[in-house]
Amino acid sequence: MYFKTNVTEELIAELLFVDQATISRTISELEEPIADVLHEFVPDPADEVDGRVGVVDGSLCPSWSRSDAPELYSGKHKTTGHNHQFVCDLFGELLHVSDPSPGSAHDAKAFGESGLNTILNSSNSTGDKGYIGVGPITPFRKPQGGELLGWQDEFNTNINKIRYVIERAIAHFKTWRCMFTDYRRPLRSYATAFRAVRALHFFKLRSA
Repeated sequence: MYFKTNVTEELIAELLFVDQATISRTISELEEPIADVLHEFVPDPADEVDGRVGVVDGSLCPSWSRSDAPELYSGKHKTTGHNHQFVCDLFGELLHVSDPSPGSAHDAKAFGESGLNTILNSSNSTGDKGYIGVGPITPFRKPQGGELLGWQDEFNTNINKIRYVIERAIAHFKTWRCMFTDYRRPLRSYATAFRAVRALHFFKLRSA
């Protein structure tokens, strides 16, 4: 209930006729075993992308407005959170969700920190303009004071037609609302909570 809806612990406590401290303690005690038990369902990116076109994009999972964690602040999104790198294939099947990087990290940096730069085949993967120069095939950036050539415009259009699948895969992952709305628990708990949600998501995908 907590991971899927991100309702407050106080509300869950009211529904279950216990106190908030019990809910908080139970979540903390359960999320690591969930992540460990279901880890086998989390795919290995090197195995998954082998022989498939990889479509990569980054997304911010917000975490309140934490003035005590400036490294989490994303200038693009104007809030704090964690950057995750997502990879799917051309059919929209989710292949990988990276461990968290600070929200201040732009996609090119987070891409390298995740190790995807050594896993994805640069000639068989694509990303948006945030990945220019780091490996994947990307759209052309308009030159300063100039215009793109006709064939470059057409190329960009074709790339963008491909990329809708990763946006859909990310949106599906973020139906786990604690990854979409502000993560309100202590920051030290985020990595474990994320591992649990990632494991649950892939378990659900592979059990459907």
